Amino acid sequence: MDRKPRILLCVCGGIAAYKAIDLASMLYKAGFEIRTILTQAAQKFVSPLNFAAITHSSVHSSLWEDTDPIPHINLADWADLIVVAPATANALAKAAHGLGDDLLSCVLLAHTCPVLWVPAMNVNMYSNPATQANISILRERGHHILEPATGMLACAYEGKGKYPPNLEILYAIRSYLNYGKDLSGKKVLVTAGASEEKIDPMRLITNRSSGKMGIALARALCLRGAQVSLIYASVTEEIPYYLYEAVEALSVDEMYAQVIARAGGMDWIIKCAAVSDYKPKQAYPDKIKKGGNLTLDLVSTPDILAELGKNKGPQQKLIGFAAETQDLAANALKKLKSKNLDLIIANHLSNAGKSSNAVQIISDKAEPLHLEGEKFDLAQQIIDRILKI
Repeated sequence: MDRKPRILLCVCGGIAAYKAIDLASMLYKAGFEIRTILTQAAQKFVSPLNFAAITHSSVHSSLWEDTDPIPHINLADWADLIVVAPATANALAKAAHGLGDDLLSCVLLAHTCPVLWVPAMNVNMYSNPATQANISILRERGHHILEPATGMLACAYEGKGKYPPNLEILYAIRSYLNYGKDLSGKKVLVTAGASEEKIDPMRLITNRSSGKMGIALARALCLRGAQVSLIYASVTEEIPYYLYEAVEALSVDEMYAQVIARAGGMDWIIKCAAVSDYKPKQAYPDKIKKGGNLTLDLVSTPDILAELGKNKGPQQKLIGFAAETQDLAANALKKLKSKNLDLIIANHLSNAGKSSNAVQIISDKAEPLHLEGEKFDLAQQIIDRILKI
């Protein structure tokens, strides 16, 4: 696409409408072209001027009082992706049943591009069977639903219905501009983060891994429809709230137990966590006091990846990572063969903890593929490569 991607941001009348202002700002800074629709109810919470100033583009609210004589058709044709955020129960119901009594509902009847819904409402309204039935109808038609978060709501209820972090909406937008739910039905296990092996209650053995690459993979897989189980050690950013499950396993032994317990039922296993090769033979129950030299007796930890490779199912895909400082391709290929992997991603340790990365995707059946970029984009390209195995 030579031009900027076009996002039609549609804001409904919920208390979370003000958060869409920040979403519009993030989209503009990320290089998207944005036009905005505000429903009549949304204008009770936010002003068209907010969005016009931030997006440097047009804001629309009426079928009848617009400079464009047919705004619902032209806006629908203009957009590459329609984003309804926040989406109210009323907007979901009208779209599900094909009503067209205002600008937004008519655009949703006229569109041919993908649609992303971001529901946000009272927990009882969201869980109401009518709302859930309407969401199911829209899913069956190919619409994307980013489920709400769980937490304290503006109405003082606590539960599922909270407007999600705008960063997660931005990730969803980036995904659905290029991908659909092509991984629906896949069960994928991902590991992420730096393992921690206790020396005493204060000290531990760990490494520089941030977990960002593993989290990016879990996020991309889930947005593309996979059922994702994330087993994570120490990480430096929030875990996506919408994963099928996310289980903390800080030590190698904990991660071994959690991974092996799930491995048999997985279609893909992506082992991205940086786990320790050694751990203290004994963890001291009390803090070691300073004074003199200290010698630690280290023992080997279980090799999770080798165990997975030994027991890999005939249709299962096993993907590993290799963090190296020299001879990336050679060392990674050796690891791929010794651990019975289908694919391995090699990266230099100098990229540890960064938001971007440079990797080589290596298999024994194709030439190495060199990729550079932001980790979420790399995650999507790694998934594409796995699909070609």
